[in-house]
Amino acid sequence: MDLRVENKVIKDLSKSSILQQTAFWSGVKRKLGIRSKAFDIKARSSDLFISSNHQTHVTDDLLVLFFNFGNDAQVAYVPYGPTLKPSEENQGVFLEELSESLRPLLPSNCIMLRYDLVWESLWTNEASCLNQNGDWLGPPSKSSQEIRLNFDTQKWNLKKANTNILPPDTIFINLEKNEARLISDMKSKTRYNIRLAERKGVRVRCADMNDLNIWYHLYEETCARNYIYCNEIDYFKAVLETHVANTKPPVQVELLIAEMDDQPLAAMFLVFSDTRAYYLYGASSSANRNSMATYALQWEAIKRAKQRGCSKYDMFGVAPGPDPSHPLYGLYRFKSGFGGRLFHRMGCWDYPLNDRKYKSYLTAEMNSQGYHIH
Repeated sequence: MDLRVENKVIKDLSKSSILQQTAFWSGVKRKLGIRSKAFDIKARSSDLFISSNHQTHVTDDLLVLFFNFGNDAQVAYVPYGPTLKPSEENQGVFLEELSESLRPLLPSNCIMLRYDLVWESLWTNEASCLNQNGDWLGPPSKSSQEIRLNFDTQKWNLKKANTNILPPDTIFINLEKNEARLISDMKSKTRYNIRLAERKGVRVRCADMNDLNIWYHLYEETCARNYIYCNEIDYFKAVLETHVANTKPPVQVELLIAEMDDQPLAAMFLVFSDTRAYYLYGASSSANRNSMATYALQWEAIKRAKQRGCSKYDMFGVAPGPDPSHPLYGLYRFKSGFGGRLFHRMGCWDYPLNDRKYKSYLTAEMNSQGYHIH
């Protein structure tokens, strides 16, 4: 494969609808003490796409984050990248070639690359992965996945990670429809709850840094209610504060707060990156749940994204299907009510650069003693 990789200045990363592959995301992580590097990728079209017999080249770029493992090792993590997606038959070979091309450009103590692949799962439409209702059951065993992705590779070195970092399952809403069609495509209960919130007087406003404490109070309440990990307020401050000059174009962030009688009931971070909008973080109060403030919040976010010219709204994280036993089933039930299409990503894949230390990392990760990438 004719593949070339070179260092790139982070602020020159190309515009991307994949938020986690932007200079903005690097800036957020830098504020949190996480290092990153950017790279240019150039490959021959015929090496990537089976339908191409041209000797032309395609280009892309890549953002890589670095995390310490112990005192003498680092892990390279690629959030939702690479965005360049070869034909299915060439995906494994491309990842292998990319990893080996990156190897000399990474720190000498880097023990592995972890790709959080944004590509649609190869098993999304496999009959063996669907139940009788057509609902996705998830991918096959790790060994079966590895056999398929490593097909035609030289080193057979791509390993399915034991955990996914960013959500592998999401719901995309097509914003190229008019508002009437968007409403009609929702489930009837969702439409009813949006109108109920309006009748009850729920209003959504765009907040700013002065309202960060309002957000964080709701967020802490949500974490406690759902027994989930609670980030420090500085994490969200970094998201609101980060403004990366000369990106193409800069990512925009809005903090939306839904209120009734001046009482904050729900809030969310709405992020715009090129042609895509993201429901990145959300929180709600345990009080006045029957106000349906979260429904008003989402509908306002959808409308604002459409007004911005976005073509897609990423609801960012759901259960892979309507399974009540899944820990994210509540999010699936809520988000699927707004219509949209369920999308399954490939999730995290590792390419070890140091086999001995990679095995140590896996052991530490399994024992929850290793560094948690996020």
